[in-house]
Amino acid sequence: MELTILATSDVHGYIEPSNFSSRNQNLPFGLAKAATVIKAEQEKAVGPVILIENGDFIQGSPLSYYIAKRRAKEDPTPLVAGLNTIQYDVGILGNHEFNMGLAYLNQAIQAVNHPVICANILNEAGEPAFGKAYQIIEKEGVKIAILGLTTAYIPNWEHPNHIKGLTFKSIVETAKEYVPKLRQLADIVIVSYHGGFEKDLVTGEATEVLTGENEGYDLVTEIAGIDALITGHQHRVIATKVNNVPIIQPGFRGEYVGEIKLSIEKTATGYQVVSSEAELLATGDATPDSTIMTQIAPITAEIEDWLDQPLGKVEGDMTIKDSNQARIYEHPYVEFIQKVQMEASGTDISGTALFNNEGTGFNSVITMRDVVTNYIYPNTLAVLRVSGADLKAALERSASFFQVEADGSIGVNPAFVDPKPEYYNYDMYEGIEYTINVKKPIGERIVALSYHGNPVLPTDSFEVTANQYRAVGGGDYAMYDASKIIREVQIDMTELIADYLVKHPVIQATANQNFKVMID
Repeated sequence: MELTILATSDVHGYIEPSNFSSRNQNLPFGLAKAATVIKAEQEKAVGPVILIENGDFIQGSPLSYYIAKRRAKEDPTPLVAGLNTIQYDVGILGNHEFNMGLAYLNQAIQAVNHPVICANILNEAGEPAFGKAYQIIEKEGVKIAILGLTTAYIPNWEHPNHIKGLTFKSIVETAKEYVPKLRQLADIVIVSYHGGFEKDLVTGEATEVLTGENEGYDLVTEIAGIDALITGHQHRVIATKVNNVPIIQPGFRGEYVGEIKLSIEKTATGYQVVSSEAELLATGDATPDSTIMTQIAPITAEIEDWLDQPLGKVEGDMTIKDSNQARIYEHPYVEFIQKVQMEASGTDISGTALFNNEGTGFNSVITMRDVVTNYIYPNTLAVLRVSGADLKAALERSASFFQVEADGSIGVNPAFVDPKPEYYNYDMYEGIEYTINVKKPIGERIVALSYHGNPVLPTDSFEVTANQYRAVGGGDYAMYDASKIIREVQIDMTELIADYLVKHPVIQATANQNFKVMID
């Protein structure tokens, strides 16, 4: 028998082939295109098919934001309708599933027609908090177990109210408990993990700080009995074998469907896998599924009109032409975001980032489309009370973003690009003056730091505004944590930006160049 496993991961609310930067797009991704590829694979499969949705589905796009935050009724049902059309066998929780709070997450779980499984997120009774830890499906007499796992690093990013009463166990520790049991209960064991790989898949050398955010390599090399591994979270494009186990990671936004094929034979003691292969199927050229497109069309019409609402005007140039240059030389868009954060929080020091390289800044007329396609995360703000030493340490962490290129220019440290782009972990600050010397060793690059013209001393105390992700230490900012938060602004940044533009309908495209990035 040939068993085909098809998986999507990190769709992030992208149903149609659009990133909403303009109307009527046909970009090479989206659940509707993935659905067409899945259907074609189902039709040509020579044996049974298992469909898995590997998490990070209900957050991440302007569409998912609009459904969760802006519609009169905050109801995820329209967003997950496409999942029900595809008819997945199981779904996994992603870390971003928690961004909207537990009430919204539980609504989404109730709205899907398939079980959502997770073994390593436990309730106060020490049991799987969202129901089942695993699912066993029988196909042509073969029992197939699917174990659900989610990155255990969520408490380091998420607002405490969104994960209240939950405990997050290591996925390796959890799998060591469950996989032997599942080998007794089923013939085939599939692990679906919303997380990625912490080590090089060939050499086994660590590719990141081993925090427990990603444990895929240890999972597949330390635990016997896994027949196939689905991963995600890092948005990588992977189809290979590690320790003779087929693994996939199908990018994000539905740009690929991951496929694993297992050839299974009956033996005297049951069934076993005799060969396997892993592949990624690009969705870009597919025709979007008509049923899914019809389902979402009424809300798409709503959101397109909402996105085109004018909010304010810019005097000067606030467009981003080169994202990396905007990280070296302060850009008016970045300074604008800092002003919004400082006004909302009542501080005079603020940190923010350019989250990716797709943002284009603001044109002369600012619309809601400009806001949500540039500021892509559902962040709220927190104010930290930190020491001068903490502030300098945070700047040093940001300064590690750069490297000196062979031609002497300033480039990007590959650790922020591969295996997963992490542009969002380079912060720029307003309200202080500082200089980064990229030629210096990492950890010694802040060569000047002052506040209101006075050198910052390690014992000084400051109130600093950052987004919630950063304030709790997300992005390896160990100098920040929840204990240093002194107040919060529980309003989404997208709303804060819109509110700021109501108060300031005409903004100036200015940048005071309070920081310098140099090679000396």
